Amino acid sequence: MPLAILDHDGVLVDTLKLHQDSWVAMAAEADLPITSEFVLETFGMTNAMILRMVLGESLADADVLAYSDRKEAMYRDLARGRIALMDGVRPFLDAMTAAGFVLAIGSSGVRKNLELTVEECGLPGRFAAIVAGEDVTRGKPDPQVFLLAAERSGVAPGESIVFEDAPVGIRAAKAAGMLAVGVTSSHDEAALREAGADVVVPDLSRLDPEELLARLVQSGR
Repeated sequence: MPLAILDHDGVLVDTLKLHQDSWVAMAAEADLPITSEFVLETFGMTNAMILRMVLGESLADADVLAYSDRKEAMYRDLARGRIALMDGVRPFLDAMTAAGFVLAIGSSGVRKNLELTVEECGLPGRFAAIVAGEDVTRGKPDPQVFLLAAERSGVAPGESIVFEDAPVGIRAAKAAGMLAVGVTSSHDEAALREAGADVVVPDLSRLDPEELLARLVQSGR
């Protein structure tokens, strides 16, 4: 049975502005040099990776956790009651399930954020696995998050398709040996193609599950 692994931010929900605002607010509070542009450039990376880019690789784990927890609490305060699935997502999930795909989430986001989306968007029970930032030790573009999602779903990597909006996520999918579909919600088609995307669409409503199955077969997966 094939697997569809969906990134969270920028694929299931459009939360870029919420993340930018919460990062900038936390940075202002803690006097850190983080801008909205920097958040866009690093979108898809783990909080630990982002914070160590700003404050250095020697930043203590306890400090990473403290900054991260504060930022994510700010995000949830901003996001609660404002989260909605992106255009075409719900019918796409229904169509993928009808076509025989298992569904999973593979995200650098923290688990509480993913659970908030699942709860507010009425998606309990839809995913065989939800892999969050806390579950991995290596962030995208390392393939760990997607390989773990496949493992927990009981599906081989070669039978999996990843849906991503960030170049680091596309590179992670390709490193995992999976087909990669890019969604141009936060980066343009050229950036996603350069990262290795096999297909690029403006939103999930443009995709046909049967055509995706055919691509898996044609690629030898």
